[in-house]
Amino acid sequence: MTAILSSQLESYFRAWNTHDPEGVAAALADGGTYTDPTVTGSPLTGAQIAGHARALFTAFPDLSFEVLSSQHAASGTEVARWLMRGTNTGPLRGQVPTGRGVTLAGVDVITVTAGKIESVQGYFDRQTMAEQLGLQVIVQPYAIGPFQFGYAARAAGDSQKVPGAVSLTWLDSRSEEETQQVRDLSAQIAAELTTTPGFIGWLGVVIGGRMYTITTWETEDAVRAVMRSSVHRQAVKRLLTEDLSASATTSVWVPYQINPLRARCTSCGRMSDLAEHDGRCRCGQPLPQAHW
Repeated sequence: MTAILSSQLESYFRAWNTHDPEGVAAALADGGTYTDPTVTGSPLTGAQIAGHARALFTAFPDLSFEVLSSQHAASGTEVARWLMRGTNTGPLRGQVPTGRGVTLAGVDVITVTAGKIESVQGYFDRQTMAEQLGLQVIVQPYAIGPFQFGYAARAAGDSQKVPGAVSLTWLDSRSEEETQQVRDLSAQIAAELTTTPGFIGWLGVVIGGRMYTITTWETEDAVRAVMRSSVHRQAVKRLLTEDLSASATTSVWVPYQINPLRARCTSCGRMSDLAEHDGRCRCGQPLPQAHW
């Protein structure tokens, strides 16, 4: 740290830099609150603060904060200007890791009462963070007329086989916090799927409070096998025996008809079936690779 901090702020930032989520929460008084631009709804307290810190440590295993300056803004209020650094090698709010690093400037407004931190309000530019991670920033309304908008993520394996089964799951969440819990579980499952035999591709979609996953498989047996994985069993347990989601359903579909996967030749412009002629166009040129 390059700034001289009060003992309360020093303990707080030390917990962040030693990756101690319980220590981050313990640095605040009982009932103390935390919020930043990524927190929706009410400010976080207690175990929620620890969970928020733990999620950041998972997303950025090398996370660090350099406190550049600290000053008293008013009685009982301190302002700490910091620089956060980290490399996104773990899931972040349901998004697959980008592998990119961030160097993000921000400010914490911290209220201290009777020697205890009562509240932390963090401020930073979410768009800058997203752009440094290589993520798209799309500004759009939640709904227009009968249509609702959302966002999606995709993961693919190495298989080039035609899908022999498709699994579909959807859940309705009751809050932003619950949506985040489901997104985090989905990201863990998707990461595990990429190395699972028989897996072809996964698509996760969030629209309002409803979350969908659509997964393609080589065979029905591959779907049954993944149900025995530890992460998948944990997700099913939380859904069926714990208080997660308002409603949900899962299903497995066997294709009735799947048309050929075609790609356009960059030489002659013709659309050709990738399964024919060893992945080459009739003109003899190799076709661009495409995945189901």
